Amino acid sequence: MSNSKLTDRTVSIFQGNQMKLKLVNIQKAKISTAAFIKAFCHHKIIELDATAVHTDLSVADIVNGLCSNSWIQQNLRCLLLDSTSIPQDSRLLFFGQLTGLLILSVSNVSFHNEDLANVSQLPKLESLDISNTLVTDISALLTCKERLKSLTMHYLKCLAMTKPQVLAVIRELKCLLHLDISDHRQLKSDLAFHLLQQKDILPNIVSLDISGGNCITDGAVELFIRRRPAMKFVGLLATDAGYSDFFPTKQGLRVAGGASMSQISEALSRYQNRSCFLKEALYRLFTETFSMQVTMPALLKLVAVGMRNHPLDLPVQFTASACTLNLTRQGLAMGMPVRLLSEVTCLLFKALKNFPHYQQLQKNCLLSLTNSRILFVMRWLCKRENPKMQTMAVSITSVLALQLSPEQTADLKEELFMAVKELLAIVKQKTTENSDDVTLLFTLKALWNLTDESPVACKHFIESQGVTIFIQVLEVGRQHQVYM
Repeated sequence: MSNSKLTDRTVSIFQGNQMKLKLVNIQKAKISTAAFIKAFCHHKIIELDATAVHTDLSVADIVNGLCSNSWIQQNLRCLLLDSTSIPQDSRLLFFGQLTGLLILSVSNVSFHNEDLANVSQLPKLESLDISNTLVTDISALLTCKERLKSLTMHYLKCLAMTKPQVLAVIRELKCLLHLDISDHRQLKSDLAFHLLQQKDILPNIVSLDISGGNCITDGAVELFIRRRPAMKFVGLLATDAGYSDFFPTKQGLRVAGGASMSQISEALSRYQNRSCFLKEALYRLFTETFSMQVTMPALLKLVAVGMRNHPLDLPVQFTASACTLNLTRQGLAMGMPVRLLSEVTCLLFKALKNFPHYQQLQKNCLLSLTNSRILFVMRWLCKRENPKMQTMAVSITSVLALQLSPEQTADLKEELFMAVKELLAIVKQKTTENSDDVTLLFTLKALWNLTDESPVACKHFIESQGVTIFIQVLEVGRQHQVYM
């Protein structure tokens, strides 16, 4: 079930004991506290993802609900609360009763020093994400230094400790396998620069993310990794590092950066939820794919994920639309899966709708939609039952058809025949229903534009009974005084 369909009514099916839930995902769901407790808190849940749930359900409500079940208190292993709201009158979050927690993520949450102190006492905690929280002092982490294996504190903007104080805490976390201290490039943080100079720090580290850090050089990163041969990942996007021959030749090392296509792909994959890095990776991808000659569906899929995750972020949508154009132009779309192209087409529609006044973004989207393979996908979308999607598809098809020369139209071959046939089916259906809505008008325009000065399209039109259908249109129009 899509999380957008999770409501107080739909989650009621999980009440009672007919089902035994262990893994619960309610990302972005809009449900009340009472519905959450009744539907889920009697189950033996071991993992809960409540990322970005609606404000009707707060972090405090979730934690209190979970703690009402003694089995969950002892056995819940993973709790993800990223971007979840906290009421203004709520201060301390009582995570302490969830004694079985191994993984906790509270990024983008009003999470304070007192909450960190509370969480650090959890006896089994191994992984913690406090990115973009209100923590000013991480000294409480020393309480769990013997068990903490993963620490993510991206964009910890309120941190008030000095660099030596922060490094002193990190130095004590000897069990750490993963550390993320990445930051927004504009902040010019040099914490990572100082960390790389330390010889006796993070001896067992496997993954280090320092993307966005200031004054980072290839030499410093290479020396740090050589001293820690077990390292498998390093994040270097939006830094001056990653360009040395060391990185592509180091066996088993993955790099999220901007120096090569493999680094950019890794960055797009890892930073899907961080718009600050996503737009940087998309920009690098745009420059690398400007003269692309090879079909790369995996890259287009990563671009689509970024567009879907940040629909209202103009820099992301703008750069992603430019990347889409590069990845689908000049016949490259012909090798793309239809389902992927249909998703991309829908995302381009959304971008057009969300940013109607940004001409370059509109141009990118429309140019992407003009290639023949996406025109085929438009035909596929015209068959969808959703009236709004059908209307949008035929209206864009009408616009795109105007931009095709007779030669380009002829090159569409089978796809042109199917597009004409599908558009005529819409006309026939609307005429039979005596419907003179905007979808019919756009469909008529699309057929006009496709057949204008195109003998091939006219041939398909006649073979698909277009003349008969249009005579019916004229007869109905004469009766109802429409289409005239």
